[in-house]
Amino acid sequence: MRGVGLGGATVLVAGTGALSYRVYDTAALNPGAGPAFDPWGQWRTMPGPLGAIACAVLAASPHNTQPWAFALGTDRIDVLVDEERGTGAVDPLRREQYVGLGCAVENLVLGADARGLSPRLTWLPDGDDSSRVASVALGAGEPTSGELYDAIGDRHTNRGPYTSRPISPGTLAELGDTSGLDGISVHWVVDPQPKAVLSEMLIDAAEALTRDEQQSRDGFVWFRSSNDDIQRHRDGLVLDGQGLSPLVLGIAKLLPASSRADGDDFWVTQTRTVHTATATAYGVVTTATPDDRRSQLDAGRLLQRIHLAATSRGIALQHMNQITERIDRETTTGAPQTFAPRFAELLPDGRRPLLTFRIGYPVRAARETPRRSAASVTS
Repeated sequence: MRGVGLGGATVLVAGTGALSYRVYDTAALNPGAGPAFDPWGQWRTMPGPLGAIACAVLAASPHNTQPWAFALGTDRIDVLVDEERGTGAVDPLRREQYVGLGCAVENLVLGADARGLSPRLTWLPDGDDSSRVASVALGAGEPTSGELYDAIGDRHTNRGPYTSRPISPGTLAELGDTSGLDGISVHWVVDPQPKAVLSEMLIDAAEALTRDEQQSRDGFVWFRSSNDDIQRHRDGLVLDGQGLSPLVLGIAKLLPASSRADGDDFWVTQTRTVHTATATAYGVVTTATPDDRRSQLDAGRLLQRIHLAATSRGIALQHMNQITERIDRETTTGAPQTFAPRFAELLPDGRRPLLTFRIGYPVRAARETPRRSAASVTS
């Protein structure tokens, strides 16, 4: 257990009663069950506009914060930002929050198309500072769907190891559909030397983030260590989503809940020994205007498209945004910029990073993570 950073040197010495309670407390014998996971089984069969929202709630978001709410009218769905669902100093400029909203809108449009609702998207109809980030007008038409829609229920962040099987350049090109996304592109980092440089930066950024007391605290708030927490909040990071083998996951669920320091150590260790060590390639979504809200929303649409397209091809994806988190933290605190110049050297001239992810063929499938239902986020 030391090797994977779970609980440091903690040894389970509890009696039978305490052990039995821990099995119950973490749902070790029945993972992925209960209302927090029901949305994964409902998205395809739920009809009409609420069914489109059921697709949207399965989108990616930072720390699984699900920073969205929906207002359902007679002929439209409005997408609203829930500003309370942020990660504080981890995302001080709310870059990732808006990327997550863009991911949700992509799923919403796919779900509306599949239900014959002829969606027409308008971004930021009330301006950049409004809580309404998008309005999707609904009409009537023929249902249309494809591989991206079909992958919605199978798309999960995979933090486990990836195999050494390469991804062909043609496959990478197929993943990055930028149609309708002005000024947004994906830069693939595949060659060994730049990949090693980016891996080192990701490890350095993870270490810097855990040394930052406020970033560490604000990130840890979203970790759900018990099944009661998971079922109550229906969001956040969970042990089942950490990409552990069944054996290690089972042992982790029997150990006492990790402290923040143990959780930080675990993440840095996984970043060094699994995430960067087994990444087949990295993708960096870039733009010339990373602070622009529309660019962030479009970047989320592209990220969701890439993840859905990868899922349909059996390719795993993990979001790895610690470098841009540190860039924004240094910007907002006035600290010297240590990561922005290093990252710029890896990117084409004039392009700046919005988000980063790794991809590869997975050793094992990712597990479902909790979600709030469509009805609970819709007014």
